[in-house]
Amino acid sequence: MRTSDLAKRAGVRAETVLFYEKAGLLRPPPRTESNYRCYQPADADRLSFIRRARELGFDLSTVQQMLAASDNNGQDCSAIDKMAREQLIEIQQKLADLKALESQLRSLVSQCAGGMISECRIIEALASGTQSTRSDLAEGRPTSQNRVSGRPTAAG
Repeated sequence: MRTSDLAKRAGVRAETVLFYEKAGLLRPPPRTESNYRCYQPADADRLSFIRRARELGFDLSTVQQMLAASDNNGQDCSAIDKMAREQLIEIQQKLADLKALESQLRSLVSQCAGGMISECRIIEALASGTQSTRSDLAEGRPTSQNRVSGRPTAAG
């Protein structure tokens, strides 16, 4: 099968097939007399493996190690298990980081009461790198100077 057929079968773009071939994740296929690449069904399976591993966040180096291990069925799978567990920990950390960002952004958004940009708590917090406390906002106290305009801020 040609590059475009392989790409379609594996659910990737043709450029992706060529990239993985150049990166050494796919073996260079034989060529036809007219110099087209001629891939085999096993190449589609390998490409699907690569695509799925990349979707799970594994970097190219780790995917290459996994492919090398999968080429040797008699090998112990503890190295693969270790790679997967490390990836899981990394994803869990990213999720925790995203949750913290969500909380911060939710707090910023809740501080917005409309009004003028010069009184905008979101702009103020982004410019100062800090967030105003809810009690300060509830009482309408300016908590810092607006670093974008240089003017003291009011509730907004």
